[in-house]
Amino acid sequence: MSVAENLNALRYAIPANVRLVAVSKTKPVKSIKEAYNAGQRIFGENRVQELTQKQPLLPSDIEWHLIGHLQKNKVKYIAQFISLIHSVDSLELLEVINKEAAKCGRIISCLLQFHIAKEETKFGLSFEEAVDLIHSEKFRKMKNVKICGVMGMATLTEDESIVRKEFQELYGIFTTLKEQDFSNEIGFKEISMGMSGDYKIAIEEGSTLVRIGSAIFGERA
Repeated sequence: MSVAENLNALRYAIPANVRLVAVSKTKPVKSIKEAYNAGQRIFGENRVQELTQKQPLLPSDIEWHLIGHLQKNKVKYIAQFISLIHSVDSLELLEVINKEAAKCGRIISCLLQFHIAKEETKFGLSFEEAVDLIHSEKFRKMKNVKICGVMGMATLTEDESIVRKEFQELYGIFTTLKEQDFSNEIGFKEISMGMSGDYKIAIEEGSTLVRIGSAIFGERA
């Protein structure tokens, strides 16, 4: 199937209240244009270097999401155009995003990334770390970042019950933060969870953003 056919099939499978992030990492500009021409406007990249090479070659109305681990020294390269950073996993990183956004006269939307998987290699905050971040004096003074929700990656496993439990955990974190700290923030509404292999479970468990690559573009080369 072509990229356009894959996208159309996904649009049937994804409810209207869930947004599709087409994960274009390792994919050539040609494939991204194919998805764009089929109506896709949100694209997610993992690496800053790859993103900054592609961004100038593609239409300006693309909404770029940074979904991979973000190093502090790379923020400056994407601050002018990034729409949403999914992977904020420390106060220090948020401070840098705030500083670089201020230089560009922008407010950058961010998601707090939580460690919900069993694998030790995955990045992310614990619930306690997130609460400390939100209640910190430094965070309260930030004017150029906006926390819009949460993100997490489930364990890579065939066991659906593990994946579902982890997505339920992330949904619970979102709900608690919404009630305790963001009850007056209408913008705090995003739950980024679910990829090509588990997006259906993620949607059932409350995802608002699914990050899908191989089901659109085919397996990685």
